[in-house]
Amino acid sequence: MRPERNTMSPIIWGMLFMLLAALGGALVISQASKSRTDLPILWQVPEFEFTERSSQPFGLDDMKGKISVVDFIFTNCQSICPTMSGEMAGLYEYYSESDLVQFVSISVDPARDTLETLNAYAESFGVDDDRWVFLRAPIEEVTRLCEDGFKLPAGDLPMGHSNRFVLVDQNGYIRSYHDSFDQNEIEELKANIRILARSN
Repeated sequence: MRPERNTMSPIIWGMLFMLLAALGGALVISQASKSRTDLPILWQVPEFEFTERSSQPFGLDDMKGKISVVDFIFTNCQSICPTMSGEMAGLYEYYSESDLVQFVSISVDPARDTLETLNAYAESFGVDDDRWVFLRAPIEEVTRLCEDGFKLPAGDLPMGHSNRFVLVDQNGYIRSYHDSFDQNEIEELKANIRILARSN
């Protein structure tokens, strides 16, 4: 006598598959929600007011309400700055349709980086609006903001500045640091910007 075929097996397997798929979907949603809260709040950017290449003042209040990517550069740099500004220009173009994301480059060589020099430097990277600002201030103020505000080394300026991009949220809090020479970290920066944009 032939054994009775188990006709329930495909139904049971189908139900198990649907259950696992539902659990997997819930896990993905949970992880996505969790990722929005996992981006740490590191430090508050202190109050400051520097001069933008347009001669207008620019400070912490101008960062609030925007997601800012900040770096420290100087226009005569022949080492890391051209690469940093090239990467920043790529991000500037990538977010060309967004009014939420802005870019802030702070000169660590204000003695040579006049407003005219910063204007020419900005134009050389295709900057034609105020989504990417270039700031200058007395070197003592720049050093203080770099070390105490952004927690970056500034002991041997202009040459000794960091190559990191600093991500600042809409409330003026530093959320992450990214090596501008590492494409994986640039992609991580973009992912973190998406997280902050979703929380806007």
